[in-house]
This record gives sequence, C-alpha cells and structure tokens, in this order.
Amino acid sequence: MTLPNAITLARLLAVPATVWLVVRGWYDAALWLFLLAGLSDAVDGWLARRLGQVSRLGSLLDPVADKALLVSVFISLGVRDLLPAWLVILVVFRDALIVSGWLLGQMLMPSAQPVRPHWTSKLNTCVQLLFAAGVLAMLAWQFHVPALEAAAYAVVAATTTWSGGVYVVTWMRSMMRLEPGGEAP
Repeated sequence: MTLPNAITLARLLAVPATVWLVVRGWYDAALWLFLLAGLSDAVDGWLARRLGQVSRLGSLLDPVADKALLVSVFISLGVRDLLPAWLVILVVFRDALIVSGWLLGQMLMPSAQPVRPHWTSKLNTCVQLLFAAGVLAMLAWQFHVPALEAAAYAVVAATTTWSGGVYVVTWMRSMMRLEPGGEAP
C-alpha cells in the first residue's frame, strides 16, 4: 500500500472516532480530529502526485473518505439537534442521489466514460468542510452568532443543491446520448 493510500485509509478510519466524539459532546476533540482529517485530504493527494503514486485505489478511496467524514459529521450534528434536519437531509440526499446515479449509470452504460467531478462539487465539498469545521469550532469554543449561522446554512444549501443539480443534468445528458441497446456513441 502506498503512503498516500495509507493516509486516505487513516482518514476513513477516523470517521467513527469523529462521530463518537460529536455524539459524546466532546466538540474540541472532534474539531481537532476533523481538522486533521481535512488536512490529510490535501496531503494524500499532494503526496500521490509528488511521489508518482496516483492509483486507482486512491482515486476511489479519496472521495469515499471525504464523503464518509462529511456526511457522518452532518448526521451526528443533526442527531444532537445542532443542525437543522432539513440541511442534514439535503446533504445526505445529494450524496445518495449522486451515488445512485453513478450505480445506475454503471448498469445502463458500462462502456460510457465516467462522470468526472465537476468544479461545483469541489466547491461544495470545500464549503461543507469549512461549515462543519466552523460548527464544531463554535460548539467547542461556545460562541454563537445567529446571523452568521443562518448565512452559513444558506450557503451550504445553495452549493449542495447547485452541485447536485449539475450532476443530475450531466447524467441526463449522458442518458440522452445513449444508443439503443445501452451503448454510448
């Protein structure tokens, strides 16, 4: 196993610990573990490129680790009633929609080119990471700014909806290009 893949795997293994810390209400420790996991996301990709160790396993594990961490933190905060349910549902629904679309695409168009991550998805991931870190920081340091929280909810909802919509449109365009028999042109 390459070093970048080991770092990605460690991030994935940090998910249950982060969830446990959030559920227990140990927000300061959850924040630091979350920040460390977020930093590892930048480090593993950089190392993979720098060391010439970009791999198929890494390209599959990295987004899984990212989404597992983010979705788990959103759900954990929602379970503790620290995030509005509608926002948690929106984040989970978007990711479930993308995974379902990918699986369906693999079944219907196995020879089609894979859908590459769109820049709106990368922006959304960045916004969600900053948001989750911000929420954990506010909880850890016990400060609340209601106007800032409301604005942050709106930004996360907007980028989540926008990036999810881009995937739906991209997937629909791919489906419309299908030839009879399910083969891509």
